[in-house]
Amino acid sequence: MPRSADSPAPPARPPVGAEPGLHASVLDALGAQIVGGEVAVGEVLRIDQLDARFGVSRSVVREAVRVLASMGLVETRRRLGVRVRPRDQWNVFDPRVIRWRLAGPGREDQLVSLGELRRGFEPVAAELAAQRATPEQCGAMVGAVVQMGVHAKAQDLEGYLVADTLFHTTMLQASGNEMLAALSTVVSEVLAGRTHHRLMPTNPNPAAIRLHGDVAEAIGSGDPQAASAAMRAIIDEASSALLAIKAADARE
Repeated sequence: MPRSADSPAPPARPPVGAEPGLHASVLDALGAQIVGGEVAVGEVLRIDQLDARFGVSRSVVREAVRVLASMGLVETRRRLGVRVRPRDQWNVFDPRVIRWRLAGPGREDQLVSLGELRRGFEPVAAELAAQRATPEQCGAMVGAVVQMGVHAKAQDLEGYLVADTLFHTTMLQASGNEMLAALSTVVSEVLAGRTHHRLMPTNPNPAAIRLHGDVAEAIGSGDPQAASAAMRAIIDEASSALLAIKAADARE
């Protein structure tokens, strides 16, 4: 039956080969190869070769390249192709770049670097949160600490990760500073990377959970100095745990 003039038009179908799943898989594969060093800095890639390599349409490859260019990983040059840019031009704060680096051969060094970064902003955020957090945010942090304890006892590292991520995300949001809150994606990738790449102990350290509780308590009671000190202790504990795991791996 023909559609009347005032009938709504049917939704447009996506172009063949432009499915989000294909785009995401090409983006992840190519991004990981660049960040991991499989594709060298300065190397030139051609669209007509990439579509054959990944078995997708050129529109999918072009979209993946566009996203990689927005991260500073590549640049496109007319009549030349796609050139991999130097590392100092990458957007190292992009969560996907962090994820790919954590999946690569230098993940331990990346975690050390990220730990140093966290030491620069999370204690400040905790201090501000002690002055600005809402009762709801305080409750969410306390609840996250309780869940961390529950999941640690069950050796459920994925559940522990969810609770730990909620705690840090809420704390950064509670700082009331939008720039600090935006860094929650960085912290989330750090926590996920530790868990998914077996850089977390099977039995999470009870001392780490207690320190999270100390942060929540200090924020809830409005004690900026105590909140900042406890947050620094959390980051120091995580760094020590990473070094211990690296040492154990070296002995094997």
